[in-house]
Amino acid sequence: MLWVKAFHIVFVAAWFAGLFYLPRIFVNLAMVPADSHAERERLLLMAHKLHRFSSILMGVALLLGLWVWLGFGAGRFSGSYWLHAKLLLVVGVVGYHHVNRRLLRGFEELSNRRSHRWFRIYNETAVLLFAAIVVLVTVKPF
Repeated sequence: MLWVKAFHIVFVAAWFAGLFYLPRIFVNLAMVPADSHAERERLLLMAHKLHRFSSILMGVALLLGLWVWLGFGAGRFSGSYWLHAKLLLVVGVVGYHHVNRRLLRGFEELSNRRSHRWFRIYNETAVLLFAAIVVLVTVKPF
């Protein structure tokens, strides 16, 4: 079971790497001049491939997490409220991942209206979610 837990952590870290980088690509896409088609297409290709790959990482991370959860019986005992809070944040991270896809679609359809500054702030959401999850799992405050 420790192997499953270790690989869960590896896949979560890899998934978050994609969640940290994709909005940075959005920042660059939002800054591309209208006449720079080659740059826009290159960034869109990068973003699309990154989102697709991080979606695979997300699926594996979630499956391994479910395996750990069921294998350890975590959450079935009193005093595991930290786990319920963590799972709620994981639902938020999955939602963030899907919002990224919607934002990417907006760039693909030339319908993005947000500025590069908005994407710079949006990018920090994944960092905050990651930090909160790590604190909950490590400290288990409640």
